Parts: sequence; structure tokens; C-alpha cells
Amino acid sequence: MPVASGRFVMDDADHESREGESMRNRFTAMFGVEHPIMMGGMQWVGRAPLVAAVAEAGGLAVLTALTQPTPEDLTKEIAATRERTDKPFGVNLTILPTMKPPPYAEYRQAIIEAGISIVETAGHRPQEHVEDFKANGVKVIHKCTAVRHALSAQRMGVDVISIDGFECAGHPGEDDIGGLILIPAAADALDIPIIASGGIADGRGLVAALALGAEGVNMGTRFLATQECQIHANVKDKIVASTERDTNLIFRNLHNTARVGKNSVSDEVVDLLSRPDAEFQDVAHLVAGARGKNVMEEGNLDNGLYWAGMAQGLIHDVPTVAELIGRIMEEARGIAAQRLPALLA
Repeated sequence: MPVASGRFVMDDADHESREGESMRNRFTAMFGVEHPIMMGGMQWVGRAPLVAAVAEAGGLAVLTALTQPTPEDLTKEIAATRERTDKPFGVNLTILPTMKPPPYAEYRQAIIEAGISIVETAGHRPQEHVEDFKANGVKVIHKCTAVRHALSAQRMGVDVISIDGFECAGHPGEDDIGGLILIPAAADALDIPIIASGGIADGRGLVAALALGAEGVNMGTRFLATQECQIHANVKDKIVASTERDTNLIFRNLHNTARVGKNSVSDEVVDLLSRPDAEFQDVAHLVAGARGKNVMEEGNLDNGLYWAGMAQGLIHDVPTVAELIGRIMEEARGIAAQRLPALLA
């Protein structure tokens, strides 16, 4: 008999002989992938070589639209990814509340015209974009940090929710709810599939997410420390050397909380914004996107911010993407075949 976890089915044959086999559920069936593992959008990271590597290894990955300077550059990056893989991949479009927003509608149109059928959305008021994507047959995964936001997105018509716990890199919301509560709360409230994000880096996290009601995982920090990720080796080494305590929460007083890697710059941002009269302008020069790009591309670790989640504490090497996904799936199968049946017995 198969071993089942909710709506998720794993064959019960000896797990040591199953390397490369897929797991089946609504998420893998919907997107035509082998494994319930996703690499979400990451600024300066979601480029063709890494996205194609994840796709080839049987996961789902997305290009980060706003990493590309223009919609025309995004079209070229989509083509470059297709040259590397014929397997499914998508594009992330994150809506940021900025003073000078990028031409979101033009990026959206580039995605649609390129024939992309999977999009990950995130951020501020995505309804216009979701409606256009759905009208053009695009499946939408929307990232949320709260159940109430996930319910709103479900009503909007998205296909899957990526629910981000407090452990995640980037913006964890303002509720400070960890995945152990947030994932099952979302699973209880929603009818559409959910995938779990935040603090997941190995097979233990995958099995835990499935047990809590998710149908897959969305990892970011773990994919930073892979061979195919085109960021500087200094950043990868920093992640490997870091523990789960080596992140900073910035912008708390601005109600735009963000989790970043701990370095001298993020320490200074925390210090400056801890003052009662602090404003964003006090740290604008430290958090500029150009400085963050320099960290990722040139490896100047104390020149700007870099995104990293608590999952750093679970990352101890820099494998290839294929090695990483294979390892996660094998570990998950081992837990399902050995630990869980022992508990039930």
C-alpha cells in the first residue's frame, strides 16, 4: 500500500531503491513537475542558469522579473531559460509599494506574450495582475504571510498559496507567526493547495510541511547556496557559516518588516531605526538596491544588505541543484518509510 500524507502519496517500496522517483499530489499534477519543491522569486538570483537547473532536477523554479532591467530583457531571459530546459518553469512578479514603481503592466504583458503558463505573485494589491494572468490561462501562485491575506487571494482566483512563516527571508509580515502554526491554519482555512515557505532546507522540513497540510515547499535561502546560483562565493560561504540566529529584522518600526542576513550594514540599520524619531530616510543610503546587488555580484559582504532566512542554520554545504533536490527527496522518503511507520506502530 502507498504511504499517504493528506492528499500526498508516496510509494512504500524500499526507499533506497527509489532515487529519482516522483511524489504525486495536486501541486505536482497542476504544474507538471516531479517533486513538490519550488524555488521562489529572489531579486538578483532568479536567473536562467539556476531556474533551468531546478527545472531539470524536477522542481519548479521562477525567474525574477524585476531582476531584469526592462521587460525586453525579461523576454530574453525567458528565451535563455528555454534554451537550457524544456521542463516547466515560471516567472515571479512582485508588486512593491515604491515611489517610482517599475512598469508592472509591461512586465506582465511580456510574461503573457512569452507564453509563460506559471506565475508567482507577491506584494501589494496584485488583483489587476492576477485577473489579467488568469484571463490569459496563466496559473498563479500567490505568496502570503497571513491566513486572512491568503483567503483574499483565494477569492481573487489564484490557484495556489505559498504561505510564508516568520522564519522566512524577505518580508515575513507583521504578525510574527511561525510555520508550525501558520501552515496548518492556512490548510484549514483554504480550499486550494498551499505550499509552505520559511525555514525549510531539507527533507525533514518537506515531510513536516506535508504533515501540517501543505502539498509542497517553497525554498529560497537553501537555493542560494548551490553551485548553479550566480551569486558571489563569499555570500554562499557566509550562509554556510551562519546559524539560525544570524539574521536581522529591519524596518519593524516602519511596519514593513524584512529579514536579512546579519552583517555590519543590517546591524547599523537596526540601530538607526531603533531611535524614537527614526524614518526611512535615515537608512535609505544603506538599503539601496544597488548596494544589495553589489553584495550578491561582487561579494562585498559589508557593503549592503542580502536576503537570508533562519534556514541558514540548516545549510552546511554548496551542492549542485540536482544533488540538493535528490538529497531532500531521499531524506523525505526515508522518514516516511522508517520513522513514521514506527510511530504509528
